[in-house]
Amino acid sequence: MDTATSTALLLGGSYASGVNLYLTAAGLGIAHRLEWLQLPGELETLANPLIIGIAVLMYIVEFFADKIPYVDSGWDTIHTLIRPLGGAALGYMALSDAGPVLQYPVSLLTGAIALESHLTKATARLAINTSPEPVTNSVASVSEDVGVLGALYLIIKHPVVIAIVSIILVIFSIWFLIKMSQLVKKIFSRSKPTPSENMQTVNSTKK
Repeated sequence: MDTATSTALLLGGSYASGVNLYLTAAGLGIAHRLEWLQLPGELETLANPLIIGIAVLMYIVEFFADKIPYVDSGWDTIHTLIRPLGGAALGYMALSDAGPVLQYPVSLLTGAIALESHLTKATARLAINTSPEPVTNSVASVSEDVGVLGALYLIIKHPVVIAIVSIILVIFSIWFLIKMSQLVKKIFSRSKPTPSENMQTVNSTKK
């Protein structure tokens, strides 16, 4: 595998893993079996029929869970550790032939990218759940799946494009998470009573 494709696989694959780990794993494994993509190192394990079958089964479970308001957020909470570990495993297994000197830092990088994309997805879904209608969840879920499939296609056909897109998405995710954290801080600061309000409460209690 050339450098461009390897970089695309690491960046695009880890970001996609943070969005939908099971679809990413199944897609990469199927692509390898169909000889659309040559997976490097021990990542070839994903092409094992048993691994593909388990990944497809878990994707089906996630497909339905991901479209139910608040159930999707619960599912995301459970996968806060699983998806980043999957992203880290992708980097570690892909560089199994390179040795630990490269394996460890790359796996930390891919794990961090997967965590970032996971947090972006989970935060956005939590915001979507404030909407009273359930259609938005289904639209968001299908859009995420299409995005993951699009990333896999670009990894195979246009590795340079997905590498650039992944970097842009990482930058966007950082910006998005910072903005959301600032919004949460504002909400909590507004909900806290001011010193004058506390004094008025005390005075009214005394009366």
